[in-house]
Amino acid sequence: MSKKILMLVGDFAEDYETMVPFQFLLGVGYEVHAVCPDKKVGDKIATAIHDFEGDQTYSEKRGHNFAINYDFSQVNTGDYVGLVIPGGRAPEYLRNTPRVLEIVREFDAAQKPIAAVCHGAQILAAADVIKGKKCSAYPACAAEVTLAGGQYQDIAVDSAVTDGHLVTAPAWPAHPAWMSQFIKALGATITL
Repeated sequence: MSKKILMLVGDFAEDYETMVPFQFLLGVGYEVHAVCPDKKVGDKIATAIHDFEGDQTYSEKRGHNFAINYDFSQVNTGDYVGLVIPGGRAPEYLRNTPRVLEIVREFDAAQKPIAAVCHGAQILAAADVIKGKKCSAYPACAAEVTLAGGQYQDIAVDSAVTDGHLVTAPAWPAHPAWMSQFIKALGATITL
């Protein structure tokens, strides 16, 4: 029986932060359920590509369409071994959905691994699960992490930080470190 991972996505989630972990986790043998409030299997979300091109903040371009493969209304957190929260613009409105926050709190209460990247910290802050924990995020979210009682980690854009069952990173350049630490938090090993 496959181990299942839940991924919370929404329109204009960051393209790489959605596609890469989804495909990576499938590739190493997990079943990944990508869900979005008010969307069902076969519905799509639009993604956004955020890039670092020397401006004061990231630039944004339209990304791919990403297919939802499980109904949000059917989520039972007991069925999953871990949670992934991509960044982008989706977290700013997903955090206003009470069930999204309940899901995050349920994973946290069960001490199941939670991987959040970039603006995904907005959901962690709104769910009130980072108090006293080390948490990285896109630098623009540092204030939210701090106001939620988290210890914002100002790390290199290609780094990640683990604090207990929480694995966070500042942006998509951190995928190798972020996914490696998440796999370790899940108790899995990959051997070459």
